[in-house]
Amino acid sequence: MDLEDALPRRQNDALVALQKEDLDRLSRDELAERIAGLNAEIARTQAKLDGASKFRSAAEAFFRQ
Repeated sequence: MDLEDALPRRQNDALVALQKEDLDRLSRDELAERIAGLNAEIARTQAKLDGASKFRSAAEAFFRQ
């Protein structure tokens, strides 16, 4: 179990704030912009996760030698 898994998530997490936003007030264009921004953030987060996984695999391989 990673240390990050053991720590409680912050109550004011940005994801929670996004989920609580009222989308009814946004226009179609604003909703499309929001989706594009969220997709860009997903790609950035996925790249970070992939990099962390590669780093961990390399470290594990190094210490198994």
